[in-house]
This record gives sequence, C-alpha cells and structure tokens, in this order.
Amino acid sequence: MSLLNHVGRQPLVGLALVLFVLRLVAAPPSPAVAPETSVHPGINDEYLKPGLVVTQWVERFESEGREIYAQRARIVEAAQLKPGSRVADIGAGTGLFTLRFAQAVGPRGKVYAVDLVKDFLAYINQRATAAGLTNIQTVLGTDRSIALPPNSVDTAFVCDVYHHFEYPQSSLASIHRALRRGGQLVVVDFKRIPGQTSAWVLNHVRAGQEQVTAEVQAAGFQLIDAPDFLRQNYLLRFRKVGR
Repeated sequence: MSLLNHVGRQPLVGLALVLFVLRLVAAPPSPAVAPETSVHPGINDEYLKPGLVVTQWVERFESEGREIYAQRARIVEAAQLKPGSRVADIGAGTGLFTLRFAQAVGPRGKVYAVDLVKDFLAYINQRATAAGLTNIQTVLGTDRSIALPPNSVDTAFVCDVYHHFEYPQSSLASIHRALRRGGQLVVVDFKRIPGQTSAWVLNHVRAGQEQVTAEVQAAGFQLIDAPDFLRQNYLLRFRKVGR
C-alpha cells in the first residue's frame, strides 16, 4: 500500500469509530433487574430482637420432643459427609448439628456455622471450645447471603431453616456460589400438607416439599436423594449443577 492510500483511509477509519461510539451512546439502557421481594416479611424478627436468651432456644431446639433432635444421628448419616470435607451449617442456631458435623469431617475438615444471630454464633464458639473442636468457624450471614467465598464448601446443610429464607432466590444463589463443583445441598424442613399438618406449620411454613424442590432445582440443583425416615419433616439431597 502506498502512503497516499494509507492517508486516504484515515478519515474513513475515524468516521467508523465515531459512528460506533454514537451507536453505543444511543443504545437503550439494559432494563434494571428488580430486587427480590420478601416472601415472608418478619419471619426472623423473633431471633433478632434485643435481649435474646440463648438457653431458652437450646431448650426448644434440643429437646426429645422435636423430631429433628430425636433423629439427629440419622440425619447426620443421611448427609453422607466425608472426612476432610468442608460443610456449611446454614442457620446453625445453637449448634445442634455444627458440633456433630465437626466430629464427622474430622480435624482435616471444616465446618462453617452460618447464622443471622450473633448470640447464637457466640454460643457455638463456647460449645466448640468446651468440646475441644478446632475445626469450627462461625460466620455472620445476611438475609440474602450465607457470606461464604465461591467454591469453598462441599456440603451446604439447611435444617428447618429453608422456610426462614426471606429471600430464597438470593440465598440459594449464594449457596450455589459457595459450593464446589458437584457439591451437595441437604434440605430438611417441615412437611406442609393441608388437612394433615398442624395449623402452626401451615401458618409458619411458606412452602411444602414439592414447592421447595422446584425452587431449589430452578436455582441450579438436581435432586439426587430423598430418604424417607422422618414423619413431621422431609430430607432432600441435591447436587449442584454447573460451576
């Protein structure tokens, strides 16, 4: 190419650049994504009030009259944890499962006790110290996120907590991010069957097993197992799909 041809093309290149910039400026903005609205406003208010007395919740959560407590050993077994794995106990509460998970994964494993309530997390730290368990780390989550880094855990465990997800899409998205590829999500929650379950469950629990399954699957999970040994609750194991 001669110098004359090269110089003659420069105005055309400049014009093309100007037109490209103008198209970008004139392009309509991408529609804003509306923030997720609460599916159950105030569902966690009881835990977030000042003056929480943790011992009262220990008596409530860890009594033989509660099916989850009575079946705690079988639930841990159903979670199929492996030594050395990393577990997120989401909505850990008083640490009912946190300490058992820490024993199941062993000293080379790790358990993240995630909760919205600082007093619960402080209590779990006390229990871990008293039990000599050094593989437990407490994490203060939010109503939209479990506050764990991407690809940081092998198992996410949600027991009688899913119905406390005020923003389930956001919470499930944060769980999906935190799980490693192929990681599992274990959900235990109340059966909600009109005409069979109690009025308290019908009023307190937003979604039944079928709806919960559909929501979790829509968030990027595949149902892989549903052991049937609970009467008042159900247990579902999901596998993370994709990265």
